Amino acid sequence: MSNVCVFCGSHPGANVRWGEQAEEVGRMIAAAGHTLVYGGSSRGTMGRLADATLSAGGNVIGVLPQSLIDRELAHPSLTRLEIVPDLMTRKERMIALSDRFVALPGGIGTLDELFEVWTLGLLRGGGRPLALFDETGFYTSLVAFLDHATAAGFVTTEVRERLVMLDRRADLDAWLRGGAD
Repeated sequence: MSNVCVFCGSHPGANVRWGEQAEEVGRMIAAAGHTLVYGGSSRGTMGRLADATLSAGGNVIGVLPQSLIDRELAHPSLTRLEIVPDLMTRKERMIALSDRFVALPGGIGTLDELFEVWTLGLLRGGGRPLALFDETGFYTSLVAFLDHATAAGFVTTEVRERLVMLDRRADLDAWLRGGAD
């Protein structure tokens, strides 16, 4: 199958549902026969995502900068953990390893990774499937802003449509299995 990169938080966030959602996504990735690629942490929604993928029999590749080993606590049980020198190399490596990308609720690091993948897909041509998965409405304001930027003429409709918004598990499952790109 393919490698699915998931961007999410190294913190749990204020809503318990975000951690549960990360676990559900991990189980879906494993059930679809994909390998999870993520930031390598054992903390927050990142840790819950990796734990659920592993518990469901999936493979997990973590990519963690040396500078974050102590702060984010490298996950001890991954299929493979790659230690890289810095955050830029982390993003480059996660992108190189992955065929699809999905963002769950997270902070500025999650947004940085999401927008980097989206931008590089445009600049390098082609781009790979990219989605926001949001059952809780976390990204509602971001999606409204992106639609506003499109209406204002700063983002073309073609570019805007490259980022798919998924708010139901069934839709994410179909997307993971190759549909709804």
